Amino acid sequence: MRPIDQQTILITGATDGLGRALAGELAAEGATVLVHGRDDRRGEDTLKEIGGTAAWYRADLSSLAETRSLAERVRADHPRLDVLVNNAGIGSAGPRRESADGHELTFQVNYLSGYLLTRLLLPVLTASAPARIVNVSSLGQTAIDFDDPMITRGYNGTRAYCQSKLAQILFTVDLADELAGTGVTANALHPATYMPTKMVASPISTLEEGVRATHRLVTDPALDDVSGRFFDGLRESRADGQAYDPAARARLRELSERLTSP
Repeated sequence: MRPIDQQTILITGATDGLGRALAGELAAEGATVLVHGRDDRRGEDTLKEIGGTAAWYRADLSSLAETRSLAERVRADHPRLDVLVNNAGIGSAGPRRESADGHELTFQVNYLSGYLLTRLLLPVLTASAPARIVNVSSLGQTAIDFDDPMITRGYNGTRAYCQSKLAQILFTVDLADELAGTGVTANALHPATYMPTKMVASPISTLEEGVRATHRLVTDPALDDVSGRFFDGLRESRADGQAYDPAARARLRELSERLTSP
């Protein structure tokens, strides 16, 4: 990887919690940080707080059209992209909801829009190699029911969240195979447990723990050739067994392509 002060890094969900703290640390180290979020006021506040070289990109990931627009704007503004951090997400509270595209909301925001954004930015990431994709997932994982991936029957918010987080890991392993030899790596992590963010009522870990673990996947030279792995904090770990099932990954790939086709 290039020196950090020569890197351009896009962080989704960067106006709060882990994303905001990570953006601040990387900006302080000299990176050009592309801050994504849904609210212009929070975006401008984040830029003022982190300083350095940073730019604001507003997009609501509950809309695939806005996700496509985000990718188009990033590509137009930045011919090089060194790191994509798919961090944006929503929690498990509340009844079942659907996105503007008619998909189960948690699945779309936590996984499907990140899938689409990654796919649309792969050409610039590959052209910028060495480059990295970091997917902020969770230890909370539930196998995907491909007969009812949108959980139209027996909906449970925790199940929806855990399924979306496992989908991120299946995508990570799939990407690593696809990108082998290109100089682009893909890894996923559980940054820390119940960090103090707006989604967490009773924190367990500190925000600093999560930032340290995620920052490592973004910057550590020891991980230059590491791809397709899942980390629990600073330690490599194993995800749910479905992540290592080629047939399951192929089914998720087909579903994701179909759901994100224009």
